[in-house]
Amino acid sequence: MKRDFLRLTDLSSDEIGMLMDRAADMKAGRDASNCPLIGKSIGLIFEKSSTRTRVSFEVGIYQLGAQPIYLNPKEIQLGRGETISDTAKVLSRYLDGIVIRTYGHERLIEFANNASIPVINGLSDLYHPCQTLADLLTIREKKGRIEGIRAAYIGDVNNVTNSLIEASAILGFELVIACPEGYEPSYEILDSVRDKGKGNIIIVGDPAEAAGKADVIYTDVWVSMGQESEAETKKDRLRGYQVNSSLLGCAKKDTIVLHCLPAHRGEEITDDVIDGPNSAVFDQAENRLHTQKALLEFLVR
Repeated sequence: MKRDFLRLTDLSSDEIGMLMDRAADMKAGRDASNCPLIGKSIGLIFEKSSTRTRVSFEVGIYQLGAQPIYLNPKEIQLGRGETISDTAKVLSRYLDGIVIRTYGHERLIEFANNASIPVINGLSDLYHPCQTLADLLTIREKKGRIEGIRAAYIGDVNNVTNSLIEASAILGFELVIACPEGYEPSYEILDSVRDKGKGNIIIVGDPAEAAGKADVIYTDVWVSMGQESEAETKKDRLRGYQVNSSLLGCAKKDTIVLHCLPAHRGEEITDDVIDGPNSAVFDQAENRLHTQKALLEFLVR
């Protein structure tokens, strides 16, 4: 039976742990099965711009022995009005799996419901679960554990935050979200993980309160793709939520700083922090490759 990965809750805590172990082995070169996906073909449909997601998936697919096939949405019939369901059914006859980066999460759900091959969420407006897998591996590498840590997310609540909320609920770490009033996570997102019961999700207005005693400080851009019309309003509301040396001083000395990139330096994060000794941002970016390879092997092999 095929498995999809549209949000982090599609995996159990044990499966996430297994993927972390496998990704760590791959990163360290302890990979007994050299090309586990040899002879397979994986499609990639990207309706949004991408650097890390596209490159890490293409390289990872190649390293696993499979063939990556990039499908520009403007060059396939999906871009000319072919239905999602018809596209999913046809591509399922050619491919062994597909990665989709899109706007509305419902498009992913419709594609997955009509595909007979694994569908992976390469990012939607609602969730970014592949990013969170890399975040978790980075935290485990730097802190030696995930359960019991205190992570502070500072700034705009978005798809990255939503996936971190799911990670907290599944794996049992404390997530403190600092955001302005009116920018809080939706009740639907919080309710969807309430039955998991393992994490502790706290929402505050003061970024210094969130950063206090934090093992991890995480931020993202203030204006996500597709929100450009809201740029000035959002920047005005979020100016007090910059991750800078002053905020870093509220956290533990050995706190690590994460950012899913691309960064708008000087807005949500300053140069001295993203390039400083507490930053794990570029290790985090590298880990996209290793966790996605482990995920592909798990879903497609």
